[in-house]
Amino acid sequence: MNKRILIISQHFYPEIGSAGNRIKNIYQLLTHKGYDVSVMTTDPSYPNKKIYEDNMFWDDITIENDSPKITRIHVSNRKYSRSLINRLFFFIEVAIKLIFKIVKDKHKYDFIYVTSPPIFIGIVGLIAKKKMNTKLILEIRDLWPESLRGVGVFNNRMILKFFGWVEKVMYKNADYIIVNSSGFIDFISEKAHLPPGKIHYIPNSAREYEIKSTSVSNEEYRVIYTGNIGLAQDVEFLKDLARKLDQNNFNLTVIGYGIKRKELKEFIQTEKLENVTLKSPLTRKDCLEVIRQHHVGIVSLNDKQVFDTVLPGKVIDYMTCKIPIVASVSGYSKTLIEENHVGFVSENREVDEIYKYIKYIFENPKERITMSRNCESCIRDNFLWEKNINSLEAILNETD
Repeated sequence: MNKRILIISQHFYPEIGSAGNRIKNIYQLLTHKGYDVSVMTTDPSYPNKKIYEDNMFWDDITIENDSPKITRIHVSNRKYSRSLINRLFFFIEVAIKLIFKIVKDKHKYDFIYVTSPPIFIGIVGLIAKKKMNTKLILEIRDLWPESLRGVGVFNNRMILKFFGWVEKVMYKNADYIIVNSSGFIDFISEKAHLPPGKIHYIPNSAREYEIKSTSVSNEEYRVIYTGNIGLAQDVEFLKDLARKLDQNNFNLTVIGYGIKRKELKEFIQTEKLENVTLKSPLTRKDCLEVIRQHHVGIVSLNDKQVFDTVLPGKVIDYMTCKIPIVASVSGYSKTLIEENHVGFVSENREVDEIYKYIKYIFENPKERITMSRNCESCIRDNFLWEKNINSLEAILNETD
């Protein structure tokens, strides 16, 4: 009999963003390998519910939304508002409704696979493990609540201390822990005093069919930024870079969403930046196609220490499309970009230095071609789902 796996995730197809894409690929690849996989998730709502009224986002015919294997809960609260209280209520409502689904679920599973953040989904996973008397695989995609401190929006010591305790309980009670950044391994191991063998690294990755490039004209130099424009991404840096590129007649495309998008949009309009284009969110397929039409991809994170452990999904996306990266980051992301020679990094986050790197890539097409080839090599060696799913399958078969 094939092993049964229940995935519990707040994010899933057709949601855009790294989390939804990650769980979609895990679901598809495990199903293809013969595992009996079910998903418990929400109606799509990231970055907002309204965009999923457009049928273009429901573009994968291999996933049937009415499949009995996919259970979706409806959430009434709005999630991605500026209000931290609204987000908190959203997370709590999701957790409570998922718990009710678990209580009513009479199926037996060999594994519960739960992905966090938010931390409340991890709590749901612990309840599912106990109720269903099965093994729990806990996936950590971000260090939460540490990231709350990093973006500086919430500093209540008592509540953060409580969530820190919950975090440790989750780590200790999981049978296996999966992280999407190797930078998380030491942090989690030290915090919960876990043996290294309990934590497994499975990064965000690309699919084989996504790795390709497009011939781009050198007559019009094009730079791109994609993804979240939130509290972690340093919107002031993006503003300054947009102005600098516009002044020097470099074209910048931003495909973005998040709570700072409106601020960036107003800045572009106020400054009358004619060479900067702000696009609405696209499907992953369309977004990758637009990325391929550019020469350089931009990455930015603010300078808080917690983000030194993070590898933004856009780094993988740019390499998948074989375009060099110019980044305002430090830590793990900086090391990966520089060691694989897929781009340049300004750790001090100076716009003039970033512009210098962009200009250098433009003026040195041979170097750009070398970096493009390195991007593909790095993806094929380290960030290919068809390979990396084997690490998860090894965990699922460990007790055989």
